[in-house]
Amino acid sequence: MIEIGVKFIDNLEQAYAEMQRVGADPGGIARMAPKAVFKVLKLSGLTPTQANIIKQEMLARGGDAAVARGVINHSVATTDLLLLGTLKQYRGFIKKLKMQPFGLAKLAERIEAALANLAGWPSRRINCRGLTLELGERTLVMGILNATPDSFSDGGRYLDPAAALEHALQMVEDGADIIDLGGISTRPGHSEISEAEEQRRILPVLDKLVQEVKVPISIDTWRAAVAREALARGAHMINDQWALRGDPELAQVVAEYQAPIMLMHNGHSTEYRDIMLELTAFLRQSIDMAQQTGISRGNIIVDPGIGFAKTYEQNLEVLRRLKELTVLGCPILLGTSRKSVIAKTLNLPVDQRVEGTAATVALGIAAGADIVRVHDVKEMVRVARMTDAILRGPQHEG
Repeated sequence: MIEIGVKFIDNLEQAYAEMQRVGADPGGIARMAPKAVFKVLKLSGLTPTQANIIKQEMLARGGDAAVARGVINHSVATTDLLLLGTLKQYRGFIKKLKMQPFGLAKLAERIEAALANLAGWPSRRINCRGLTLELGERTLVMGILNATPDSFSDGGRYLDPAAALEHALQMVEDGADIIDLGGISTRPGHSEISEAEEQRRILPVLDKLVQEVKVPISIDTWRAAVAREALARGAHMINDQWALRGDPELAQVVAEYQAPIMLMHNGHSTEYRDIMLELTAFLRQSIDMAQQTGISRGNIIVDPGIGFAKTYEQNLEVLRRLKELTVLGCPILLGTSRKSVIAKTLNLPVDQRVEGTAATVALGIAAGADIVRVHDVKEMVRVARMTDAILRGPQHEG
């Protein structure tokens, strides 16, 4: 009896593997594999002239493009556009687009880079000022350490440096790859504190951590002065919840110390036309700002900012569409631990959100998250290892 199955192919590596399994000729595989990978890209802010040229060039390659009705007669000022094609069609399309005027040659290069990012990247190393993070082999787990009196989950528990150190060491024993130390609560309605107070909270803790903890220490701050003092005392990374928008001096500090930085999407509004497109554009701008200041692209990690400048429904949508963030080509940090999106879904207090967090962690990893930021390290390490075994193979168990 003939059986029918389906294959979901995201990149050339998968296409080659599937064709080899059916015993196809190597020469035929090389020819056919680019036809097996289909990608849809969304472009925004195109003029009708640009959109018409793009559509015609893609049609000529055998692909297609969806645009607003008013593009043909130029009755719209700008349009979004959906590009539809296989990798083979994109290759021919990009080659032709690079010959076009109206800024399309530069756009062709950006499309080419986006497709390369979507193909995935090999394992990479991030040098955290002497300590190394291996990305791509397995999911990394970042343990949360709040030296704050008012954080929504564990405020007040780790203000004492000795208690904070004990907790950090326990998280490392439980499998944490990074410790993220913060001195400012980001919960809704939190009170702003001075730079001096932020430093007073985190620096005594940091001094103990850098002596005793053997994994990178990240500092959760958007302030340049705090980052500078923390890096001078041995911190390894900066986790910026404002993606270089909070303090214009922060990028220069990070560049001076050649430290990795995490850039999180944030804002003051929840009004979006296409939330993932705008979130990606926001982070792309931050990446450009970082690189222009001297921060290596290899030191940049992006975070979609679950719970920040998003409604409950938007948080769910970002989680559902997280894979779209891979177009940036940067490692993805996902922080959902015990957050309100879980509370509102399950109607549970903060100390009963482990299972909800686990669901977001597992699905986030499946969608491309490289690092997960969590409170419950032991439990989420187990979730990550099981998810990795499914996605990457049993050699990643344990």
